[in-house]
Amino acid sequence: MQIPDISRDQEKTAKALETFQAVVQKCPKSEYAEDAKYKIDVTQDQLAGKEMSIGRFYLNRRNYTAAINRFRNVLQYYQTTRHAAEALYRLVEAYVGLGITEEAQTAAAVLGHNFPDSQWYHDAYDLLKGKGLEPHVFGGSWISGIWHTVVPSSG
Repeated sequence: MQIPDISRDQEKTAKALETFQAVVQKCPKSEYAEDAKYKIDVTQDQLAGKEMSIGRFYLNRRNYTAAINRFRNVLQYYQTTRHAAEALYRLVEAYVGLGITEEAQTAAAVLGHNFPDSQWYHDAYDLLKGKGLEPHVFGGSWISGIWHTVVPSSG
C-alpha cells in the first residue's frame, strides 16, 4: 500500500479507506480482515494528518473559523488517531483567538480527561491560565457532544 505524502491530494487514500472498510464489513472473519483493519488505521491517520496540516495553515494565518473546521473533522472522523490530542489543543488556540472561551475551556477539559499527561494538555492549560481561565466542560459545546460518552457534561 502506497499512501501519498500529506502535502498531496488524498483522494486515493480516501478510496483505499473505503475499500478496506468494505473488506472488513463484507468478510469480517476472513484472513484479509485483520490486514484491512490495520490499513484502516493507517489510512485514517494519514487523512487526519492532512486535515491537521491544513488546519495549522489556517491557524497560522489567523483564519480561525477555517482552522476550527479542519480540527473538528479530525475529532469527528478520526478521533482514534494520534492526531486527536493536537486537534483538541489547536481548537483551544483557535477558540481563544476568536474569544470564544467556553469552547476553548471545553476543548481543554476534554484534552485533559483523555490525554492528561500529554504536552498538548499542559500547553492548553497554560494558555488558558494565561487568560485567567481553566479547563471546564460546558454542556452546550459541540465538543462535549462528540465526546459525551468519554466526558460527562458538568453543566
